[in-house]
Parts: sequence; C-alpha cells; structure tokens
Amino acid sequence: MLVRALAMVGGLAGAVGASQFPEFSQQYVQRLGGAVDELGRFVADFDADAAGAGLDREEALADLGAGGVMGAARAETMTGVILRHERLSQDLERLRSAGPFTRAYLMRSAADGEIAAAAWDEFQPALPLTAAGGIFAGAGFLGGLALMGAMLALIRAPFRRRGARIA
Repeated sequence: MLVRALAMVGGLAGAVGASQFPEFSQQYVQRLGGAVDELGRFVADFDADAAGAGLDREEALADLGAGGVMGAARAETMTGVILRHERLSQDLERLRSAGPFTRAYLMRSAADGEIAAAAWDEFQPALPLTAAGGIFAGAGFLGGLALMGAMLALIRAPFRRRGARIA
C-alpha cells in the first residue's frame, strides 16, 4: 500500500511539473520576442549608420575593424549582435509557428540559455486550463508514476526473497 501511495505521489509530482511546460514556453517566447526586437533595433541603427556613410553592412564592419584595436573590438561585438539577432529571429519564428507539442521538441535546440534562465527566474506557475496543459499533465503523471515505480522497485529488489510474491 505504501509503495502504491509513493508511486501516486511521484505521478502527481510529474503531472504538476509537466503541466507547467506550456506556460513556461509561452513566457520564454515572449522574452525571446523582446530580445529579438531589441537586437533588431541595434542592427537597424548600425545599418542606418552604415548607409549614412555610403556603406553596406559588410563594408561598415570591415571599415570599423580597420579602425584600430577599439574599432576591431566593436566590429567583432557588432558581428556577434547581428549573428545573435539572426539566430534568435529564426528560433522565434519556429517557436511561434509551432504547436505546444512541437514546441516542446523544438525547445531542446531553439532555447537560448540566457533567455531561458531569465524566463525561469521570473516564471509564474499557472493552472493548466488548456488541452495542451492537460495532456502535458497526463504525460507527466505517467512519467512520474513510472519513474517512482522504477525507483521503488530498485530499492525493494535486494529485500525480495526468491520466489516470493510481491503484493
């Protein structure tokens, strides 16, 4: 009876944890959108400055890099900003167009560690009142139940007698 109760606790813990994924991913996508917007402003300002000087982006980066140590450092920083903006923009597009289950799969490769950490720091759990939240809760319940059952079986294994029936 205790084993079943502990397995049920594991299942419920899994349900509660997994049911929060849709809300976390939604909050992550909001933060990602904010980061893309802000980086986009930096890139647009840089492109506007380059155009004002009669240069395209690549020419402006090369010109900046040729301007000494500080210019080279700034060119390298700006190149990183441009690449990050492009990567995060692609990730945002993929995540926005994905449903909750595809999003769960995509988060493995599309999640930016810095943005995910910031989203986690501010994460507010929500009651999963959507179908996706319910399905994640069900999957989490089954996963938690299985995990707790396996852990309990491993703990009980040394104490089993050969041929004894387990109740």
